[in-house]
Amino acid sequence: MLTKSRPLDGISGFYRAHKAELLSLALLLPLAGVSLSVNSTPRDHQITIDDFFGLSTMTQSQISPNGKQSVWVESRWDEALDKAQTELWHIDNNSRKTTRLTFSDENESSPVWSPDNRYIYFIAKIGEKDPLHPYQGIAQVYRIAATGGQPQVITRTVTGVNAFELNRSGDNIYYSTTKEITDKDQFAALRAEHGKVNYAHGKKTTHPIYRLNLQHFNQELLLDDDKVVWQFSVNDNETKIARITTTDNELIFLEGRSHIEVFDIKQGTNTSLADEQWRGKAPSPYGWLLGLDWHQDNQRLAFRIDFDGYPGQLFVANTAKQAHIIPVTPPNQVTYFGDNLHWRGDSNDICYRGAYKARVKLYCTEMNGSTQGKSRAVIEGDLVIGSYSFTDSGKQVAVSHDGLDHVSDLFIADADSPRAQLKRLTHINPQIDSWKLPQISIVKWQAADGTQVEGILELPFGYTKAQGKLPLVVQLHGGPTAATPYALQHRSYGRSTFSANGWALFSPNYRGSVGYGDKFLTDLIGREHDIEVQDILAGVDKLISDGLVDAEKMAVMGWSNGGYLTNALISTTDRFKAASSGAGVFDQRLEWMLEDTPGHVINFMQGLPWEQAEAYTKASSLTHANKITTPTLIHIGENDERVPLGHGQGLYRALNHYLNVPVELIVYPGEGHGLSKYQHRKAKMQWDQKWFEHYVLGKE
Repeated sequence: MLTKSRPLDGISGFYRAHKAELLSLALLLPLAGVSLSVNSTPRDHQITIDDFFGLSTMTQSQISPNGKQSVWVESRWDEALDKAQTELWHIDNNSRKTTRLTFSDENESSPVWSPDNRYIYFIAKIGEKDPLHPYQGIAQVYRIAATGGQPQVITRTVTGVNAFELNRSGDNIYYSTTKEITDKDQFAALRAEHGKVNYAHGKKTTHPIYRLNLQHFNQELLLDDDKVVWQFSVNDNETKIARITTTDNELIFLEGRSHIEVFDIKQGTNTSLADEQWRGKAPSPYGWLLGLDWHQDNQRLAFRIDFDGYPGQLFVANTAKQAHIIPVTPPNQVTYFGDNLHWRGDSNDICYRGAYKARVKLYCTEMNGSTQGKSRAVIEGDLVIGSYSFTDSGKQVAVSHDGLDHVSDLFIADADSPRAQLKRLTHINPQIDSWKLPQISIVKWQAADGTQVEGILELPFGYTKAQGKLPLVVQLHGGPTAATPYALQHRSYGRSTFSANGWALFSPNYRGSVGYGDKFLTDLIGREHDIEVQDILAGVDKLISDGLVDAEKMAVMGWSNGGYLTNALISTTDRFKAASSGAGVFDQRLEWMLEDTPGHVINFMQGLPWEQAEAYTKASSLTHANKITTPTLIHIGENDERVPLGHGQGLYRALNHYLNVPVELIVYPGEGHGLSKYQHRKAKMQWDQKWFEHYVLGKE
């Protein structure tokens, strides 16, 4: 199987549902089957905001073909660089000796093992650009020995490498680069004459694909048809290239106007897969194609499609038979999660991550010809799997996994065993062993319509109910097609920080969250600013009725859809004494007009603004803004394309200039939908803490 570079995994986000009742406050350890060292270090360290910046995060873990070594990308915050910095790390799986491989100020990514287990290929920007070396300072493929040493540059393209794959024998690299082209329409000359202004269209960046022979370093252009390539994959016998393509770079083209194409290298012909199953027959026309992977038979291609608000789908296409495309059904209540699909070794198992009740597990489904066989969780237990990879044989699997007493560590297991046991390899955040960890549990309650809803509750270290009621922070996840994880997290969006300072922190997995079945997910369609708000308030009422929370001391916060829900809650009720709205939608019409993925809004509103005017009105907090009395802190990135700045400005204007509600608007210069700067993250965390302490606890 070709070894493939992969994009950065998202933050692992779903964890095990716990059978304990609300008042089971003891810190819960992972289930049997997860091998962990026993912590003998006294837990005497109070978690602080600064501890967030001392955490390392593991992504893109890759086990070597023979299973004896592993490599991963490790991210750490660097105050001097004012950003998170990534490096490559290596471990001997037997001795567990770890080695840092790279030391640059730039970010390394996409590690890939050579078939002989001796080298690691990766993408990095190294050096400064100069006329004699125009390929330096831009993304190239590099190679470094597993034993360490100086990285060697492999590609030398002046426009940079986007993605690459190493073939089965290790003697060819396939990579995509960039090429800018200009539309040749009737106004092309006028655009060129006035080229110092920005145009909505007229130029695009396409992605030619090259093959580089690593024995003779001969390079050839294989495919350049002026397509935008979002992902590509080459089959093992190097006869076909599968691509996800669009005709333009705008993200709006990817949601609903993307195609899967298969290029025959020898014949030079290109074929698009018939897409009726994931377009015409799909629950929404605005689906995101992702996750290509070839079976070792060189004919079957697995891929995924995701939707905002609807369950994602997985397909296996036999590219030798145009009409032979089979949908794969996940286990009951499991929602497909992420794009890292893998065929397992020489088997017929297609493997994927699935969200299930606040955890993420690795599942494999057997595909025999046109028949779907059994599906299984490869490893049982209390798991939150991030990245994963198999050995060449498929018999061993390595996973990065978060738990209740650790974050981002590497584990290995026997992928063939029906009762696989995880063996822990790394301990990249040993400082956590001394932390006074929050008590994390699953809370369950009944929604107004009788539906069972769950959430994650964090209580302070050592807290007992006899100590009295706690102030509450309601922390809301984004998406909304996502879920809050059942695991330890120290995040700039609230987790661990507030429980360390004596608060209860409650993260509801409201209607529309993944991992609770298709109906639970799709119930939110057409009912935003309504059903999920009632789910959240019912959960808050449960905590109050059980005597844990002081109803007069409550705050609410969230980012992205969590910011939208913060706006929705404070425009529905005055029960919260303070709010922190991060990158939150204030008006659905404005969101449709300005965001980079408007299909999200169309799905939830069930139509365009002129088709569903009432729905857009009801689901907008702007409509209900006159009810807001809660002192509100607003965070937003200056260059946010997902939730543009106008939302924060509109909310600020309403509260400050018309409603006389205490408010602060914080605009982060140069930032997009997330905060990438060290100082910006710290500012947000400190502002949230001080704002809540003042308006909820009455501190000066």
